[in-house]
Amino acid sequence: MQTPRIEPPKDLQPVYGYRKFWAECLGPAPELPMSRAEMDALGWDSCDIIIVCGDAYVDHPSFGMAVIGRALEAQGFRVGIIAQPDWRDKQAFMALGEPNLFFGVSAGNMDSMINRYTADHKVRKDDAYTPGGTGGKRPDRSTLVYAQRCREAYKHCPIVLGGIEASLRRLAHYDYWSDKVRRSVLVDAKADMLVFGNAERAIIEISHRLAQGESISDISDIRGTAFLAPQLPDDRQIVDSTQIDMPGRIDEIPSPYQSENTDQADSSSAASTENTSCAYNTANQQPASATSNAVQVMDMAKLNTKPAAKKPFRSKNAIIRLPDFEQVKQDKALYAHASRVFHQETNPGNARILVQRHGDKLVWVNPPPTPLSTEEMDWVFELPYTRKPHSHYGDAKIPAYDMIRFSVNIMRGCFGGCSFCSITEHEGRIIQNRSQDSILREIENIRDKTPGFTGTISDLGGPTANMWRLHCVDEKIEASCRRPSCVYPGICSNLNTDQTPLIELYQKARDIDGVKRVLIASGLRYDLAVKTPAYVKELVTHHVGGYLKIAPEHTEDGPLSKMLKPGMGTYDEFKRLFDKYSKEAGKEQYLIPYFIAAHPGTTSKDMMLLAVWLKQNGFRADQVQTFYPSPMASATTMYYSEYDPLRRLDGEKVFIPKGLKQRRLHKAFLRYHDPENWPMLREELKRLGREDLIGNSKRHLIPRDQPRGLAGRGQRFLTQHTGLPPRDNGGKKASTRHSKSKRR
Repeated sequence: MQTPRIEPPKDLQPVYGYRKFWAECLGPAPELPMSRAEMDALGWDSCDIIIVCGDAYVDHPSFGMAVIGRALEAQGFRVGIIAQPDWRDKQAFMALGEPNLFFGVSAGNMDSMINRYTADHKVRKDDAYTPGGTGGKRPDRSTLVYAQRCREAYKHCPIVLGGIEASLRRLAHYDYWSDKVRRSVLVDAKADMLVFGNAERAIIEISHRLAQGESISDISDIRGTAFLAPQLPDDRQIVDSTQIDMPGRIDEIPSPYQSENTDQADSSSAASTENTSCAYNTANQQPASATSNAVQVMDMAKLNTKPAAKKPFRSKNAIIRLPDFEQVKQDKALYAHASRVFHQETNPGNARILVQRHGDKLVWVNPPPTPLSTEEMDWVFELPYTRKPHSHYGDAKIPAYDMIRFSVNIMRGCFGGCSFCSITEHEGRIIQNRSQDSILREIENIRDKTPGFTGTISDLGGPTANMWRLHCVDEKIEASCRRPSCVYPGICSNLNTDQTPLIELYQKARDIDGVKRVLIASGLRYDLAVKTPAYVKELVTHHVGGYLKIAPEHTEDGPLSKMLKPGMGTYDEFKRLFDKYSKEAGKEQYLIPYFIAAHPGTTSKDMMLLAVWLKQNGFRADQVQTFYPSPMASATTMYYSEYDPLRRLDGEKVFIPKGLKQRRLHKAFLRYHDPENWPMLREELKRLGREDLIGNSKRHLIPRDQPRGLAGRGQRFLTQHTGLPPRDNGGKKASTRHSKSKRR
């Protein structure tokens, strides 16, 4: 591959504005083909693009494979689907022949490792994206395996990676399952290009340029793409990441990359920056010694002087060089520093090119894609989806489809910035909205075309339920902002929080003929909801089916500050409004709060206080969530490095509940009512000096004695000694209804 060429920015072309490829004359396929026989029926001799995916093929806009497939079809390309192939045999990847342009490879809607393993590393028995819910139909690290099989099948065919698994592994990243830092997925997969985020804009341009005869090795200027480059260009300013954000107080070495062996290929471009050098030895292709380049983060309390203030480098045209793969693999402080810089470069309005050396190649990551306009979003969601699984599956049930077939996605993105979540790194923090008319038309299509519809829309939402049409009040401020969250530590004064348009959408949706109910199932930002009480009233009066799930995540300020979540005062305000409007509507409804165990920054004392809060408020959680370190999330960086990338690295370590025993202990506090957890909780409460919480009255957290044989009298014992109803939430009537639902 040649050194990437850098061209001036081009005028942004809408995704529907390209001249169509010649195969447009064939018209849209009833279903994108999955076999040669289906291709023959369509009159196709070959596919221009073949999408290989770890999910079953469901032709619905909630499935990334269908969105990309239909978007490319609308450009005039013939698109085939290889869904859940047998990864052990390259013949499965030759089922549709060699594509004329490229293979598109995705693990699916979920990361394949999260799909297959629990937070405790246990293998899941089921897979919601597989017919019959059967587990084991995709390999671990599906993106890598599929790409390797595509290369075996057709050696010279270009391979483009996409989907959330590839998106969150575009740079060196901590891998929870192997407990080590892994290389960029581009390197291991030996793919030609990677598209990250919701990739319609990038993949459409790539396809047209390949169709025009351009080589994929020459395509280097598309936003939202990453690729491997041999070296840095000599006509651009190259800036060390330490000039962007200095990783704390270091020793006399001005740069964490400095060593006696400097990459000669980079010296000319580095000379244009301040103190820029790179710890890389080109003679033997090995990193310089760890002792010469490791950041030494000092205890600031032991220093007599504060570090000199360093003016951040803000040139928009520079290329930011992150520490090399070998460096972040060896030095946790450098890893945390690289993560911090990466997260500062996620705003498409000011993000710059990032490069990171892996061996003799550079992983080159262009800035994030420009968000889709409302007109483009409408175009994407109104493509001719059948809204059903492919007929190949017959009557087999696909649980993920059953969950969303009556739901409508109204937006993309999230500006919440929760540290344990990777939505911002994937979809971005600028909200991309559909128009009201497009959303209402989709509801009518569900009513008229989706089998089994009985009048209930199961959700109007997206990554969050109530960010539709919310935005920064000033485009210039939005384009220059680098805050990780628009709502933490408080809601930004520049954020428009008016949810009146969403109220109108809800009202019009429930007024459509044939629609009996419109429920809201997406995650609700209650800190935003309380800013528009009329929204809470509309939600509670018409769109809650008895229970509303929300996620405070914790009650204590320590963990919440690491999560970037609001305090419980906001929860209390939302609960007050929820109860008020439920009463006015004459409805008995309940909030179901969700909490995370073992999140970075959480101590056993924090979990104890959370358990006390749960007991005092009458909650018993049957299913609880343990922190899952997903790739690229800020909280994952905390988990691995024990540094907080949300702030400048000054030597302060974050307490991390690691190890199976400690993680299970934190989970046990959330399930304080489970007798199996009482022995370990008694031991921990004694260690914390809180034996006052052990006793046999209703005011105690857990009983003093361990019962024998809970069968038969177990529920009676729990009710007597904890004062809680038999099931999952506060209120005996609600618990009874929940129990009946379980029995049915």
